[in-house]
Amino acid sequence: MFYSSSHLLLHRCFSTYTIPHSTSISVRSSSSLQEIPKSTPESKEQGGPTSLLYSSTPFPPIKAAKRVVLVRHGQSTWNEEGRIQGSSDFSVLTQKGEAQAETSRQMLADDAFDVCFSSPLIRSKRTAEMIWDTRKEEIITEYDLREIDLYSFQGLLKHEGKAKFGAAFRQWQVDAANFNIDGHYPVRELWARARSCWTKILTHESKSVLVVAHNAVNQALVATAIGLGTEYFRILLQSNCGVSVLDFTPQADGGPPYICLNRLNQGLSLLVPKKLCPSLTRAVDWTPSSPIAGGSSGGRKTNKRIILVCHGSQANTEVSFPNLGDQPMNMLGVIQAQKTAELLLDLTVNCIITSSKVASVETANAISRVQEAADCLGADCVPRYVEMKQMQSLDVEKVLGQSKQDATEVPQQPGWINGFEDGVVMRALWDQSGKAWESLLEELSDEEKIVVVVGHPAVHIALIGRCLNLSKEWMGSFHLDAGSISVLDFPDGPGRRGVVRCINYTAHLGRWSIPITRSTSDDEEF
Repeated sequence: MFYSSSHLLLHRCFSTYTIPHSTSISVRSSSSLQEIPKSTPESKEQGGPTSLLYSSTPFPPIKAAKRVVLVRHGQSTWNEEGRIQGSSDFSVLTQKGEAQAETSRQMLADDAFDVCFSSPLIRSKRTAEMIWDTRKEEIITEYDLREIDLYSFQGLLKHEGKAKFGAAFRQWQVDAANFNIDGHYPVRELWARARSCWTKILTHESKSVLVVAHNAVNQALVATAIGLGTEYFRILLQSNCGVSVLDFTPQADGGPPYICLNRLNQGLSLLVPKKLCPSLTRAVDWTPSSPIAGGSSGGRKTNKRIILVCHGSQANTEVSFPNLGDQPMNMLGVIQAQKTAELLLDLTVNCIITSSKVASVETANAISRVQEAADCLGADCVPRYVEMKQMQSLDVEKVLGQSKQDATEVPQQPGWINGFEDGVVMRALWDQSGKAWESLLEELSDEEKIVVVVGHPAVHIALIGRCLNLSKEWMGSFHLDAGSISVLDFPDGPGRRGVVRCINYTAHLGRWSIPITRSTSDDEEF
């Protein structure tokens, strides 16, 4: 059985659930708009979920598997100006925004959708119309998909908001969950609104759904789906025209669906890396932002980053992914590793940390070779040394191999990690990831550092949970594929919760990537 334990936690107030093959845990949730405690280093050390969830009403049951694809609108005129938009409707797509929407249309052109839900705001409706293109099905305008209501903030440039509102603007920046303006708590209202949207989306008779909306509301949709509270605002990034995918799987007994975040903030970069073409003096990027682009994360500058790279596909094709054997990569895996190395070309990677397993080492070597040659395209250049280490706590194949579940019975489904239903194995995986996480945070102690971590998808799923200050019960809420990358930024330093820039990013793999959606005709399983 494939279940999202985090989602089970979503549906009751003040209740205790017994997760199959794991310990019982209690999560408090509330439908009231009460103050949310800020995350502290002490709460991070304690581990486990800190979310206060906003509805005691369970998600409605579904009859068949449903995939929901979220897209943020393209760049708008107010995005370009740095003006606070909120739910105002005075901005339109820029030329760059139109180009981003066109790129998203091409990326999703061959994907089958049954219906499209769109925000009523012009910038989102235009993006939806461009992506939907010649499809005959209607676009449903949903008022609750509008952007966050920011009341008196709307229309102000950011420096104007700071000058006019002072302490309130500062709270909006550092403690958005408790931010109050004009008698409203915008982020809390947004979370409740996102919850309402899910009811409408899940009760619609469709199997593949496109939702085109905005930055904040898409964050809220992702967070409420997997059971995270308002303190996760600005933690799960949504770039202009970035794509996120959620899978909903029905329960046999008709209960609320199991939910898995299949990918977060997928884009499609069409730019040639500058280091491959030194003659380029200026590159105009009119595509959805690359997940490795430098600059800010959640509106804050960052110079500390962990890039999780899943090793390429392995040679033993008789065992379904994720392969548990210590096998070298097959030809597809070699291509995936090279594509990943090229994606990272414009970054100066300081250190590559890898599992000792063959496929991980091969992937790490491919990245290292490209990094060391990146600054050596001229005749007089000297190759740059990239430190490479092996970390035993990243070796989880032996732990997973202890499961009573046959590896051949673990299919490539959303939340596949729940195929290992042995609680002892999951606990051991989680505990081992904690050792790896502590070591990785120590690596970020330098003033500016980018660390690439190569390993099995299972350990990376656990590391994402560690980054978000979750517990082991959340691991089934995330999905990773071979050759994918996930990017974690630390704008507040490695001692605080990280910002997730993307999860399961595979656009760099081109024709070798897994499609955003898959055909649902004839009740085909995702």
